[in-house]
Amino acid sequence: MNENVEHRVPVLIVGGSLVGLSASLFLSRLGIRHLLVEKHADTSTHPRGRGNNVRTMEVFRAAGAEQLIRDAASVLADNHGILQAKSLTGDDQEWLFKEIDPGGGLARFSPSGWCLCSQNDLEPVLVRRARAEGGELRFSTELLSFEQDPDGVTAVVKDRETGEHTTVRADYLVAADGPRSPIREQLRIGQTGPGDLFHNVSITFRSRQLASVVGDRRFIVCYLTNPEADGALLPVDNEEHWVFHAPWQPDRGETLEDFTDERCAAHIRKAVGDRGLDVEITGKAPWHAAERVAERYGAGRVFLAGDSAHEMSPTGAFGSNTGIQDAHNLAWKLAAVLNGTAGPALLETYEAERLPVARATSARASARSGEHSHPGFAGSPGPVGGGRKGGMLTVALGYRYVRGAVLGTDPDLPVVPEGMELRGEPGTRAPHLWVGRDGKRVSTLDLYERSFVLLFDAGHPEWRAAATRVAERLALRLDVFAIGSGPGADLEPLGGADWAAAHGTGAEGAVLVRPDAFVAWRSEGAAADAEATLHEALTALLRRG
Repeated sequence: MNENVEHRVPVLIVGGSLVGLSASLFLSRLGIRHLLVEKHADTSTHPRGRGNNVRTMEVFRAAGAEQLIRDAASVLADNHGILQAKSLTGDDQEWLFKEIDPGGGLARFSPSGWCLCSQNDLEPVLVRRARAEGGELRFSTELLSFEQDPDGVTAVVKDRETGEHTTVRADYLVAADGPRSPIREQLRIGQTGPGDLFHNVSITFRSRQLASVVGDRRFIVCYLTNPEADGALLPVDNEEHWVFHAPWQPDRGETLEDFTDERCAAHIRKAVGDRGLDVEITGKAPWHAAERVAERYGAGRVFLAGDSAHEMSPTGAFGSNTGIQDAHNLAWKLAAVLNGTAGPALLETYEAERLPVARATSARASARSGEHSHPGFAGSPGPVGGGRKGGMLTVALGYRYVRGAVLGTDPDLPVVPEGMELRGEPGTRAPHLWVGRDGKRVSTLDLYERSFVLLFDAGHPEWRAAATRVAERLALRLDVFAIGSGPGADLEPLGGADWAAAHGTGAEGAVLVRPDAFVAWRSEGAAADAEATLHEALTALLRRG
């Protein structure tokens, strides 16, 4: 049956893994109708892509999914460190780090924290949340073709179960179709970077005895370095389900068929250091670590996100996190253009902002593999493309947009600074402060999702009046919050915090924050004409020229 059905949506998302599903959730939250198509019949069943960094958890918090994800990940809630050992039974062992957030210092920067949730547990949460918010998701549906014109994209998709073809007409297409992206290939967008770094076979197995060998060592991953049987061991439930990443050398003629159950079990026993260990192989999946970044983040009305735009070494879990944050950046911009708040040129800032982040982050991920001597990685420890610059938290949370939908930035500054500097500077993620709102304790980050937000001191109500008039003139939603105490305040800083100092302004200034929680603009002091100043800033930011 090849009956052709017409379907019209503002956005078509191709790819239903972590990044595509995240894009669906974010667009749903912003009220943007869309269709997501995924060729596979269901979400991932293989435990992988488990590290969700603090910035990713912040965006899921804004989308109402953070606690659901933590619930899905509860079995690994106490796993924190990375262990390196010649075996689990010998004395040659070293914690590369034992805690993700030693001393709890992260709480100064964020209301969220890191979360260890495997892709096979996270994806179903995103599916449920996206559908609950109105997203249309179709699995067993593949993209057959697409073409674009000045007014939109026309795609043909096929239901792999019924054979039915559907012609989809969309304003925009989001390509979250993976590292071999056919969409990127059709757009003839090249890639830069070293290319393949190493290859592994991910082996799932069951072992009841391994938990007693591991004992109380609650690691995220253990790099086992026996030169005769190296690999990476990852717990799935800390009890009987595990994953082992074994090095694979296809360039030496090694094939996947060479990884028999017997060979894999023997390799795992030798790596662990227990030749009598019970090992039942339950699955195998090849994967390739690479460092590649697309030369462009899209063409015309088609945008790349996630692995279609960048591939990264898995060490540090930067790849999926960067992709989810791609989707978050793109979603609010698509929403603003589609609902008439912004001009189409706003979408050009997606590449201007996210491409430099991908380049800096991919270099850091490769450097991390060298530092950790990741099994199979032949690179030397040390700087890779300048990748060592900035610690893990700085790369994950402290990156900044020096160009794009921001005003007052220094384009010569590095994308990843030397240290954490979340002080309200335009282009950086807005500072986190606990404030009282309607009798409840909330983070300032909880204010940002559906619109631009203006923060100002309650003692200077001229900013509220200006914002109200500008919002009316531009016909857009602009949320306004006066911070302080007394009848004119919407938010009260808790714990004696000085909101103005934290945001780099004086008491007479104001800060404009984007829906994705990045500072768009700020006035460090009073404005001679607050309305004209704010109108000029928003007009420029939204490309309303």
